[in-house]
Amino acid sequence: MLRYFGFSVLLTVAALVTAVFFGGPAALLAVAVLGVLEVCLSFDNAVVNAKVLRRMSPLWRKLFLYVGIFIAVFGMRLLLPIVLVSVTAGLSIPEVWDLALTDQQAYGENVEAAAEAIYTFGGIFLLMIFLNFLFDEDREIHWLSWLERPLAKAGKLPYLAIVIALAVIYVGSQIADDDKYSTVLVSGIAGLFTYLLIGGLNELMEAPEEDDDADDVTATGGSTTRSDVGTATKAVAGAGAAAFLYLEVLDASFSFDGVIGAFAISSDIFIIALGLGIGAFWVRSLTIYMVDKGTLDEYRYLEHGAMWAIGFLAAIMILELRFHISEYVTGLTGLLFIVAAVISSIVESRRERAEVPAAERERDEVTVGR
Repeated sequence: MLRYFGFSVLLTVAALVTAVFFGGPAALLAVAVLGVLEVCLSFDNAVVNAKVLRRMSPLWRKLFLYVGIFIAVFGMRLLLPIVLVSVTAGLSIPEVWDLALTDQQAYGENVEAAAEAIYTFGGIFLLMIFLNFLFDEDREIHWLSWLERPLAKAGKLPYLAIVIALAVIYVGSQIADDDKYSTVLVSGIAGLFTYLLIGGLNELMEAPEEDDDADDVTATGGSTTRSDVGTATKAVAGAGAAAFLYLEVLDASFSFDGVIGAFAISSDIFIIALGLGIGAFWVRSLTIYMVDKGTLDEYRYLEHGAMWAIGFLAAIMILELRFHISEYVTGLTGLLFIVAAVISSIVESRRERAEVPAAERERDEVTVGR
């Protein structure tokens, strides 16, 4: 366990000590609460990350863990809100940075003012992930089969997910304040475009299947050329880069809700970065652990629970355009889906193990009868 979570433990201790040193017990409590909140909000993110990460090469896994984490902490949790405030408030980035340091209350208010753009972009991106999971007609395992099987059949309709996403963007623009109408439309379209672009790049750069490679080798008399090897290497590198980009955008979409909600706990951007950064490190460690231990294979419905949690998070982010929903509700809802999926997986595995001896006994009885 120390191999996977040891660094996260050390970082947590260092962050808490830093919080006490600069802000006292109040800062310590704020960082601890933000860290727990981030883990709760992003646990389903770890499950989805693990699904993508297990298809990546060891090199890209290390890049995701060690390089991607700095993007997640400093880019998504610290710099991204500053950029968003700069765009929505019409201020330069140095002006926003100075505002964050000198007038944290005003900075927090500007982040809140950018909430519509943040929620719509992230909500639509997550909604597309959820819809494409539901409409995957090739998926063999179904958790809520009474609902998932009909939806998978509906996936035969072309562009259904895109049509639904566009409808949600329109509904979001109608429930938002009148002066935020164009903001919601533009942000929603941007979220949809980003998902389609990254998904297209992922398919374009995906490495050739092993069967195709085998056919190519057979066709050339069982030998490969230096050009073949170079092409395959470029394909693997391209697929890894596309998947890495997809994971970072996914992480950004999950972090939006936590970043905005963090201002209800603290207005200090460094306290927020420390707390959310702790959570981001734990989510990264949890992702690697699940990949190496084959958790998604052991708990067959875990991915389903995470996807349903993502769907509800997307719905909540769109509803935030009109109603305030506590971040604790969001986090607990996601955890409930994960826990329910784990319990269902355990029950199903036990049922299958119980059926094997019963089938063997029936076979033995038939043999004895003969």
